[in-house]
Amino acid sequence: MFSRETYINRRQVLKKAMGSGLIILPGNEEVGMNYRDNIYHFRQDSSFLYYAGIDRPSLFLIIDIDADLEILFGDNLTIEQTVWVGPQDSLNSDAEKSGITTVQPFSFAEAVLKNAVQQKRAIHFLTPYRAAITLKLSSWLDIHHNEIAKKSSIPLSKAIIAQRSYKTNEELIEIEKAVDITAAMHLKAIQSARPGMTEYEIAGQVEGTAISLGGHLAFPTILTVNGQYLHNHAGSNVLKEGQLVLCDSGAENNMHYAGDMTRTFPVSKTFTTQQKEIYNIVLKAEEAAITTLKPGTFFKDSHLTACKEILTGLKSLGLVKGDLDEAVAAGAHTLFFQCGLGHMMGMDVHDMENIGEEYVGYTETLKKSTEFGLKSLRLAKELEEGFVLTVEPGIYFIPELIDQWQSENKYSEFINYDKVQAYRNFGGIRIEEDFLITKESYKLLGKPLAKTAEDIEALRNY
Repeated sequence: MFSRETYINRRQVLKKAMGSGLIILPGNEEVGMNYRDNIYHFRQDSSFLYYAGIDRPSLFLIIDIDADLEILFGDNLTIEQTVWVGPQDSLNSDAEKSGITTVQPFSFAEAVLKNAVQQKRAIHFLTPYRAAITLKLSSWLDIHHNEIAKKSSIPLSKAIIAQRSYKTNEELIEIEKAVDITAAMHLKAIQSARPGMTEYEIAGQVEGTAISLGGHLAFPTILTVNGQYLHNHAGSNVLKEGQLVLCDSGAENNMHYAGDMTRTFPVSKTFTTQQKEIYNIVLKAEEAAITTLKPGTFFKDSHLTACKEILTGLKSLGLVKGDLDEAVAAGAHTLFFQCGLGHMMGMDVHDMENIGEEYVGYTETLKKSTEFGLKSLRLAKELEEGFVLTVEPGIYFIPELIDQWQSENKYSEFINYDKVQAYRNFGGIRIEEDFLITKESYKLLGKPLAKTAEDIEALRNY
């Protein structure tokens, strides 16, 4: 946990922003995989962690702004539970570390909320992402479960995003720890992969690295020889000479801050000429986007900068033709780069996405596009000092998409399909790093990891 004062101050800022009413911040519960006692790895809700810092299941925080009262609801372990899992600090002790002075049994929360409903008080809660929380709120607030999401509080969502978007120095220390673990995970993948190994074998070493360094996976590892598919998780494919491996993985440290990086490397000791050409185009696109990072830049413009750089490189290889500004405006680049350039990162790898992407990455005046490609851009709004985000351009040759667009003659004024067909079995390349927006520019987070083709090859010298 951070200091007691950190959590007190965070809640004070939230209460001031909301003004009045009750704020509900549910913690997560343990969830059974295939029966009740065989549980998934427990992950506390990020907003609960941000305001309370207590990392244990089955807790509920209610902040009564008007009464200036903060109540933590939860239960201490019974002796039978202690027999199985060992002793843990009392809930009162954990609450004291967070600056919360009132602790009540979990069962008391229902009566408090039902009384607030009877009094017709304003009750603010975020849209739940777990069914158990949805059903509790439905019962306690007398709202049909299908209506819970619609009744969630937009003011609370915006107030929390307004706090969590700006990373403090103590948060940045934790994020850099997570990014350093992430870099070590990628180094393990690059150095250990060999022809004849399966994707699973390498992914296991990646996860083992995270755990051995005191972390955990921030998200399921994407490690694949089919990198043309954007989120293709590790499977039983056997690595073969001449293929590319795309590894997109990240660590979450013990304070639950995330890192998120991607590297693409050859199964062989070196890239082929064709692979190196595409790799260097992606690298130039990443570097071009990085140079735009500073307060006042719209991240959508950073994204479009990368899109044009990708088309510039592909035009030099004969895959693309015509005016590139017109090609980007039309969306022709999305044959090769179908997703967004990056996203906010913090306690969630896609930070606060459960609260509402339309508020995290967009504004009242800047709305999300519905166009293919742009609709996958999670962050578009103006960058500000304190934001932490990823930059992750890529080139993906998806045979099914190439064939469909060619059959439709789509964007034929910009795309040389005959040339593109020669790359249909190429796969995909992505390069990703994590950045802090500073007062005047940006800072790369974590220890630098090899990313030029030559530096990657040097690590593959087995």
